[in-house]
Amino acid sequence: MADPNLSFAAAQIERAQADKCLRPSIAGFFDEATNTVSYVLHDPRSNEAAIIDSVLDFEAASGRTSNGSADRIIEYVTSNNLKVTWLIETHAHADHISAAPYLQERLGGKLAIGRDIIRVQEVFGKLFNAGTDFERDGSQFDKLFDDGETFRLGELEGIALHVPGHTPADMAFIVGDAAFVGDTIFMPDFGTARADFPGGDAHQLYRSIRRLLSLPDDTRLFLCHDYKAPGRDEYAWETTVRQQREENVHVKDGVSEEDFVEMRTSRDRTLAMPKLIMPSVQVNIRGGRLPDPEDNGVSYIKIPVNAV
Repeated sequence: MADPNLSFAAAQIERAQADKCLRPSIAGFFDEATNTVSYVLHDPRSNEAAIIDSVLDFEAASGRTSNGSADRIIEYVTSNNLKVTWLIETHAHADHISAAPYLQERLGGKLAIGRDIIRVQEVFGKLFNAGTDFERDGSQFDKLFDDGETFRLGELEGIALHVPGHTPADMAFIVGDAAFVGDTIFMPDFGTARADFPGGDAHQLYRSIRRLLSLPDDTRLFLCHDYKAPGRDEYAWETTVRQQREENVHVKDGVSEEDFVEMRTSRDRTLAMPKLIMPSVQVNIRGGRLPDPEDNGVSYIKIPVNAV
């Protein structure tokens, strides 16, 4: 079946591969506490920048937040005289809280996510009994991207591709020749993301991954997490379409959808919930903002008992 949005993305990547002026400069910031990689990418000509998947430090035992991870990004942005125009979330993360509101207050930029965040808000709004004051229309974000929608980062071309499966709202954001794929896929020796969260679907995940792996072989893939697969001593978060197609232990060329779904479903049954899933999702469906303070001026994170 024809996929015009994928073809458009592939053509963009090929233009950037042929002309280095169309490629972004990229810096990764690894947060070992959550195994998360945040990115600052920018157009070297205009210095316009995007921040992808930022991290707010959170101490679960005390309920305290801090900004060390985000401040590293601010220091990089300011020292390189960058102008932030986008703050992008690849999805509503279940393993860390977004620092986007803190960064937006200090650096500016539009906060963006995929349009299907609305579906995630509906599911988790019910789980957390968020009430009618919690809008389930994506209005906490400045921009909701649709599949195939294009955008600019200075003089660089960008396109968003919907890649559901891990969650309904996952998006891959491609700027120049670089694809930021969120949790959809990991390093080849570690495999793929889980698909057992509410709204997740292993069949969809397989198809989303194969869609991404239909991009040009030398497309650079930047991942949101790394967990150092057994036998590897260093964290890593950049790979290519070719490497994934040849080496990914879960979904390399030749693995059928049926085999993948059987593997993914069996594996997911053995996985514990992420340690920060309750605070993370509760905050991230609000665009990284804490729930409104109660009458004592304090914000509270709810933990539903025996509900997940």
